[in-house]
Amino acid sequence: MTDPTLPKDWGAAFEAAPRELFLPEVMWPFDDGRDLTVSRAEEPAEWLRWATTNVPITTQWDDGHHTGSMPGRQRTSSSSAPSVVFTMFRELSVFDGAKVLEIGTGTGWCAALLSARLGEANVVSVEIDRAVADRARKSLAAAGWNPEVVTGDGLLGHPGRAPYDRILVTAGVRDVPRAWIEQTRPGGVIVMPWGTRYTHQEAVVRLTVADDGGASGPFVGGAGFMPLRSQRTALRVSEYVPGDSWPADTRRSETRVEASSAFPEEPFATAPFVTGLLVPDCVHSYGHDAQGTPAVWLYDLADRSWAAVFFYGDTTPWASQVYQGGPRDLWDEVEAAHGWWVEQGRPRRERFGLTVTPEGHHRPWLDDPANLLPR
Repeated sequence: MTDPTLPKDWGAAFEAAPRELFLPEVMWPFDDGRDLTVSRAEEPAEWLRWATTNVPITTQWDDGHHTGSMPGRQRTSSSSAPSVVFTMFRELSVFDGAKVLEIGTGTGWCAALLSARLGEANVVSVEIDRAVADRARKSLAAAGWNPEVVTGDGLLGHPGRAPYDRILVTAGVRDVPRAWIEQTRPGGVIVMPWGTRYTHQEAVVRLTVADDGGASGPFVGGAGFMPLRSQRTALRVSEYVPGDSWPADTRRSETRVEASSAFPEEPFATAPFVTGLLVPDCVHSYGHDAQGTPAVWLYDLADRSWAAVFFYGDTTPWASQVYQGGPRDLWDEVEAAHGWWVEQGRPRRERFGLTVTPEGHHRPWLDDPANLLPR
């Protein structure tokens, strides 16, 4: 498998540990917005074609409770697209003899690649799902690799083998655990997909651990990963706006923000990512109402504030109707965040970065760690 983004010093590892050795008999490639079902027994050539294609492949649904060959409800384990793995390994910037902790074993493919590059004695991988961990161990052994695979909570890291030179996280992170920073030597690097609860998509961040117990570094590109299980966002929409009508205290207004600007539909768009950095403890979903009108819903995770905006036409922004309730004016905050981003010249996510302070606070910044974003 060749790709222009593949780091040169990883070529031999990818040849020694091909992805197809770590995929299940039945798998679900995600392509063009669809989950496909592919069976190795029924379509071996098609199975191999997808196994070597640059797409993410779901390998478990619904925390293992799913049965049958059709896609389940929630993706809970997968094999990342090779291009994403290339990006994360490039940012990991390993060196010969580096000791690496992987959070999220999944199929075992990344653990095998790390073993091929660094030697399996230098690799530890932690997987929270016992069945997934067991399958990974079997796949690794069958492929000739035997790194240490630990069944446990990745949030705790693995202190028994610390300190590590590098930590690679293959699940979406919302709050960086102190354990990861404490188990990385000063000057070491943590690469992870990090994001806010505002949107389900993340950006890969490369944090360098400092002597003071903090860590800081830039975002290097968009990514979409399944969140760490303990950091999933649980939301009951009916608790915000019960019934079929707006609550009596609903505040009504209009907005001039265009849906295509604040909520572009292309994957890994910058605008929603930046909005999430500026509007804390807020979840958004974007879609259409029953009449096909573009709409966005906002929900506060702490105090039941909510907002709904209906965009009746980008060419007539005065017709965009806003409804808000609760202590926070969530749409006003989102509108202000979007306005700030526009005023800054619509910077791409690669100009942003994240600092995790020794006290555990998360501080996003633009261009330089000293230039913290307004909150």
